Amino acid sequence: QLVESGGGLVQPGGSLRLSCSASGFTLNTYNIGWFRQAPGKDREGVSCISQNAPYNVDSVKGRFTISRDGAKNTVYLQMNSLKPEDTAVYYCAISQISWCPPLGASFFAAWGQGTQVTVSS
Repeated sequence: QLVESGGGLVQPGGSLRLSCSASGFTLNTYNIGWFRQAPGKDREGVSCISQNAPYNVDSVKGRFTISRDGAKNTVYLQMNSLKPEDTAVYYCAISQISWCPPLGASFFAAWGQGTQVTVSS
């Protein structure tokens, strides 16, 4: 099971860093994805990190950065220049296939409980 943390309330233009951690297994051996779900909307993929490279969807390119810290067994999502439309519950999950993208939710499992991100003035 994965555990997300780091969400909160931030003003537009602000930053947050989300963390995705695990106990009992090593995240380094998996491709990890970050997703978000806003009220009334489908869950959408935001970023993923494979053994080779990070990937971000167009709506967050240049603003979000996904990274790993093997020593801490944690995957991070650094979010800068946040916009009100980034407001959502953010989840991390493990890819069931050997490459990423694709970022379809159906390819991922072991979802965490999510962490709320609210961007508002």
